[in-house]
Amino acid sequence: MNLEQLRAFVTVAQVGNFTRAAEQLHLAQPSLSRQIAALEQDLGGALFTRARAGSVLTAAGESLLPLARRMLADAASVRRELDALAGLRRGRVRLGATPTLCVSIVAEVLNAFHAAHPAIELHITERGSRGLLDALGGGELDLALITTSGAASAEKFTVTPLLVEELVVVSSSDAPPLTSRESIRLAEVAELPQIVFSLTYDLRGATDAAFEEAGLSPRAVIEGAEMDAVLRFVERGIGVAIVPAMVMIERQGLREVRLAEPTLTRTISLARVTDIAPTPAAEVMQQTIARTAAIMAERPEATMRLA
Repeated sequence: MNLEQLRAFVTVAQVGNFTRAAEQLHLAQPSLSRQIAALEQDLGGALFTRARAGSVLTAAGESLLPLARRMLADAASVRRELDALAGLRRGRVRLGATPTLCVSIVAEVLNAFHAAHPAIELHITERGSRGLLDALGGGELDLALITTSGAASAEKFTVTPLLVEELVVVSSSDAPPLTSRESIRLAEVAELPQIVFSLTYDLRGATDAAFEEAGLSPRAVIEGAEMDAVLRFVERGIGVAIVPAMVMIERQGLREVRLAEPTLTRTISLARVTDIAPTPAAEVMQQTIARTAAIMAERPEATMRLA
């Protein structure tokens, strides 16, 4: 059993098809089939049930899959450690973040990190918090920026809170202000036309829960949009939206007002797998994220604070 065989096995398991897996691995299909056959011979049992519709894992294959993923992740970690002995002149960092964080803190972090360490490869994965934790546990990520709503197992992950930020109500800067006060009540927001996020967003779940708890039914004019689309629709004056405060950085086409009665907040945290030590490059990335969070907390809007 070797790493090439394990990589072939994991790829087939992910795509469920030998032909597509061979394409992803840039192998001829007979070569891929031989690798799987050799692995099955070494382990003494079939790993896939092959059918016209695709390839399905057997019970033995299901048992091997998490172990194979961890072995590949450990091998990659060793390679990164050896690369790091040269002093951050080589290597990579795989960072995951939610969509709202990708358009805000992650952009600031990557700008600072790349300027200081241009030779380090940066790989970004954009998913919801739950999906990021799954990817982190499966060895696909080194670090993940998540929100509190994605519950993490204390045994498996080390989760470090960074920032607590308010959710704010945004409207087009070309339209009249929503209120002359410093804040707006949730009941008032419910009466306004709203652009509502996709159900895949943790943010959507938090706002839906707040409206339900207050006995309110929001007036949605567009539903199911992603972050960039939501902000663009608001800029055009189609409606308002409830968004994290940090996405307002350098958004000249939008106006924000703080939300009150109730104030809604979320905690941004950095997660990593507890029993895998970060590589030097990942360690520097953690430090860069922490510094960036501290800078953002010092902004004068008072909508963010260090956790």
